[in-house]
Amino acid sequence: MTKRMRGAALALLLTPWLAAAEPPPRPTMEERITERLERAEKRMRLRQVLQLSDALELDNAQALKMEETLRRFDEKRRPLREQVRDSARVLHQASRGDSAALAQVDSAAQRAFEARERIAALDREMYQALAKDLPAEKRAKLALTLARAEGRMKRAWRGGPEAAQDD
Repeated sequence: MTKRMRGAALALLLTPWLAAAEPPPRPTMEERITERLERAEKRMRLRQVLQLSDALELDNAQALKMEETLRRFDEKRRPLREQVRDSARVLHQASRGDSAALAQVDSAAQRAFEARERIAALDREMYQALAKDLPAEKRAKLALTLARAEGRMKRAWRGGPEAAQDD
């Protein structure tokens, strides 16, 4: 076999592999937003675990158990937060005069209020789940740490200058 024929045969054999080596398709804007929100949620949860672990003087096993509890509640909160975001999007569009959104103002506001009420109920459940085996002093520290974290999170979403500062 000549060098030329070997090269051609090799090229024919490698062509399917080269075709399969195409870069994966770019994710859609919605997929990128979802991925970014998931990463932000994980960072916030890690920050919250570290703050709670420090405030409550937890060992690694206790911190991991707390992280699992926080993750479960974050999973329940995720669709509610999305409902609030969707309602806010409709309300922003309506505030700019979008005629399709104007017809949805009352229902969007109602959905946002209902989702926020359910988020508050989940926050109470989460506190109870985290506090159930803690003494009163640590329950107080837990409540204060959760409240501070919530305040920082709200400032961060609003872009306030205090958002970057830690207590």
